[in-house]
Amino acid sequence: MYTEAELVRIAKRENNTRRKYLVVNRLQGKHIPVSPKEALQMFRSLAELIKEAYPSERLLMVGFAETATAIGAAVAIECQAAYMQTTREVIDGVDYLYFSESHSHATEQKLVKTDLDKIIGKTDRIVFIEDEVTTGNTILNIVRLIQKTYAQPVSFAVASILNGMNEEALENYKNLKIPVHYLVKTAHDTYTEIAEQYQADGTCHICTKPQEKEVEQQKEVQQQIEMQQTKEAQQPIEVQEISGWINARRLHTADTYKQACEQLWQEIQQKYGYTKYTKETETGRRILVLGTEEFMYPALYVGAKLEEAGYTVRMHATTRSPIAVSKEEKYPLHTRYELASLYDKNRITFVYDLTEYEEVLVLTDAQNQETEGWESLQRALALNQNRQIRGIRWC
Repeated sequence: MYTEAELVRIAKRENNTRRKYLVVNRLQGKHIPVSPKEALQMFRSLAELIKEAYPSERLLMVGFAETATAIGAAVAIECQAAYMQTTREVIDGVDYLYFSESHSHATEQKLVKTDLDKIIGKTDRIVFIEDEVTTGNTILNIVRLIQKTYAQPVSFAVASILNGMNEEALENYKNLKIPVHYLVKTAHDTYTEIAEQYQADGTCHICTKPQEKEVEQQKEVQQQIEMQQTKEAQQPIEVQEISGWINARRLHTADTYKQACEQLWQEIQQKYGYTKYTKETETGRRILVLGTEEFMYPALYVGAKLEEAGYTVRMHATTRSPIAVSKEEKYPLHTRYELASLYDKNRITFVYDLTEYEEVLVLTDAQNQETEGWESLQRALALNQNRQIRGIRWC
């Protein structure tokens, strides 16, 4: 079983007065690079709790964007359940249920009502999957919305890696008959104090195109990036399109999603020649598999397959979360790269603690051709001498 000391790292939120700290799970595969097999092992441990609690119920798993999307998909696959995730992206031709996540930097969340309409009478329980639950208020917001929207009776449950709910919040859930499952209990009383101890003196690279009113730091960083690009003389990232995409924001069966991810892996393996290493051959190359924002599980799946083949793999993902970085060794994040989103060139995203790899695979389901996003990501990777960069769009 996991402990708080093994998983929890405390970081400082930037420009967020609602909650000054951020709980960073070092094995989650979001902000901190992680071995994919270690992340999946942790997710399977959470799934075991759900399977034991509801062995004969028809379950709908709902993963929360953006940090819990891989957890939700992995748990749903282990439980052979139906699955969908919340989203902040725009999906054409559907109706939504809107709810808020009050502590977040981007408060608006939504769930595709068009799909929920199809399954609400065919499921016994909706299980909300989170990376970390602090108060439970966000989940109660959507529970009340579902109860108000639909006449059909349905039960609810909550499952998370970490749970920081106090006794009052847990008692409220008990009275509402909403079971709460988790791997590690946390206490948030000292988290704000811990976060405020750190200096936000880490390195920040602005990898987006220069703005008209840049500050001097941005100008200096941009010059460094341009010098590095000239030195490396890199060509633009070649983005390969692979078909068979299942949009996890829409309702689907987890088995179907896993099969699609397996097909994605097989096509990547065939295209780039990832043969299985043995003791008689060379040691596996160091490879980074990078997901994008809400798109995390397929990157984790591909990364795990590469590990099985003998490669040394780390996986993490870009994120909307602006987190302060620090030079202090005990702090979880030290270097931040500001990017243009692959989903919307006008949206700022971030990636943390890049380093040099022999190869980088960037996996995304961004369907737009946002060259600004790819260019900014290339600048960030080039700062760490990454030359072999492969972009893959699942479409």
